[in-house]
Amino acid sequence: MEEPQRARSHTVTTTASSFAENFSTSSSSFAYDREFLRTLPGFLIVAEIVLGLLVWTLIAGTEYFRVPAFGWVMFVAVFYWVLTVFFLIIYITMTYTRIPQGLCFNGSAFVLYLSAAVVDASSVSPERDSHNFNSWAASSFFAFLVTICYAGNTYFSFIAWRSRTIQ
Repeated sequence: MEEPQRARSHTVTTTASSFAENFSTSSSSFAYDREFLRTLPGFLIVAEIVLGLLVWTLIAGTEYFRVPAFGWVMFVAVFYWVLTVFFLIIYITMTYTRIPQGLCFNGSAFVLYLSAAVVDASSVSPERDSHNFNSWAASSFFAFLVTICYAGNTYFSFIAWRSRTIQ
């Protein structure tokens, strides 16, 4: 036995707030650069984020507190990972046209990541803690790869800065 379909009554009330109107009009002023991730600097930033994430998660998953040098590596890796995610958002939204370029950021990231990679590599020893050795060795490898990415972005930032100062 099937029940007969009953007509249903629905009332929908919508309201508009001034916050929603202000939000929608102000967000439309942001540009979105879909092509940035296809450029070499965009690719390098994505590589820095992925490889940097590998560096600090490989160390964080171990008992790194037993080796004080890994504290420095963790600081550099997490600090620049967060800032690089921030800069990716700035580049994708094209906010960088309103603020200065990242030559100082990329240059400092290169220098500090190089020091962290050297500290990381020199602290890896199978005698020190054998069950963490593979994670620490992998983090050292990825730290050097991130250093190379930051060096590339430092070069591109320098070229962009130099072309603006010559004009």
